[in-house]
Amino acid sequence: MTIREQILNDIKEAMKVKDVERRDVLRSLDSMIKNEEIAQGKRDGGLSDKDIIFLVKRAIKQRKDSARQFKIGKRDDLAEKEEREIGFIEKYLPKQMTEDEVRVVVKKAVSDVGASGKQDMGKVMGVVMRIVGDKTDGAVVRAIVEDALSN
Repeated sequence: MTIREQILNDIKEAMKVKDVERRDVLRSLDSMIKNEEIAQGKRDGGLSDKDIIFLVKRAIKQRKDSARQFKIGKRDDLAEKEEREIGFIEKYLPKQMTEDEVRVVVKKAVSDVGASGKQDMGKVMGVVMRIVGDKTDGAVVRAIVEDALSN
């Protein structure tokens, strides 16, 4: 089953159990996918799972940014809503790596590249991102690489 099919099935399930919040979040995700299909000229489900994962990550990033802004504005109720929505969407991503797993990959990449400082950040990031792919957030990788290169 493709990710798109899973999203559509989950929308139906949310409708059956009258989970309005989850239904609305998944509908917005489905709409995002449809808009991308139109933009790419790929009607009738032409996006690959990899393309959909990219869109899921974008949706999560948007909600994280919104939640952060709501927290700054002391609107914890809206921040919590955004975080719940992230929970509904995250299940469509591949299993994510833990920070410790990423640190192991970064440590190996630093030694493989022969990195000696922050000037080698791009080289290390390139190697690490090819290995971890969709299994972790690029911001997390960046922070771990910066930490590894500053020691």
